[in-house]
Amino acid sequence: MAKEVAVSGVQPSGDLHIGNYLGAIKRFVELQNKYKTYFFIADLHALTENPEPEDLRNQTINLAAMYLACGLDPKKTTLFIQSHVSAHAELGWILNTITPLGELQRMTQFKDKSEKHGVLAGLLNYPTLMAADILLYNPDAVPVGEDQVQHIELTRTLARKFNSKYGDTFKEPKALLQKEASRVMGLDDPEKKMSKSAGENNYISLIDEPDVIRKKIKTAVTDSGSEIKYDLKNKAGVSNLLSIASAFSGKPIAKIEAEYSGKNYGQFKYDTAELLVQKLSGIQEKYKSLLKNKKTLMKILDEGAKAANKTAQKTMTLVREKIGLV
Repeated sequence: MAKEVAVSGVQPSGDLHIGNYLGAIKRFVELQNKYKTYFFIADLHALTENPEPEDLRNQTINLAAMYLACGLDPKKTTLFIQSHVSAHAELGWILNTITPLGELQRMTQFKDKSEKHGVLAGLLNYPTLMAADILLYNPDAVPVGEDQVQHIELTRTLARKFNSKYGDTFKEPKALLQKEASRVMGLDDPEKKMSKSAGENNYISLIDEPDVIRKKIKTAVTDSGSEIKYDLKNKAGVSNLLSIASAFSGKPIAKIEAEYSGKNYGQFKYDTAELLVQKLSGIQEKYKSLLKNKKTLMKILDEGAKAANKTAQKTMTLVREKIGLV
């Protein structure tokens, strides 16, 4: 039997932190063994934040290197840059023509980002491009965080609308949510999601030096108690560290709680920091090695784009025929 298909992308917006890793890339690595996967670097989406051209170029290459360093295998998955497959933009425009303005205006991310960047057409139409990113590959599943579920629902709505108007063309993909560690919270503010924009002490970058990791974990917010217990309501900081330790060690949270019964926060933080240093060191070594050989890296991305284009153009041939393009 053919494998089910999964597709997802990440914007190249600077160094990734452990929340990005646990919520997206680690999942991608696991999914490539179960699904036929298409994973891309969403450079067209990144344009909505008006990055400096040189920054965008560097961040795109860096993200590709990090994908591979974390375990994505070009023999198992199709890895490519979004803008290298022109069908993304073409189908995005076509979907714009059947998308009610109200659907786009009610999107939570549009409201949030408009406050920061102003009301730009790119931010408004972001969800239709995201729908195109997905529907091009007729996936069964889309691994996303909770904050992207609204976009997947719109994608499903647009697939139904297109199919109803033009005949059966697209699958309605399901959102594939991670049950645990899907929301890694800030080290200095465990009530909010981990974010680079919240300051250096809020997150741990995948390329942070060992001593930086140790310092950030040591100063992470906990509470006035001493019990190492998962309790989101009363012990948000400790609960967040337990989630991180569980995700990186592979141990259930209950087992970690039992191991630290009667021990203090200091010991728990020390061990968690050392766990992160150990787990990230291998990724960092591979990442640095890949960036030293950019020709090999670009070859992988070019081959990925060719494979993605092959699938995308099959979809677009059908779409063009359905809607009457000559």
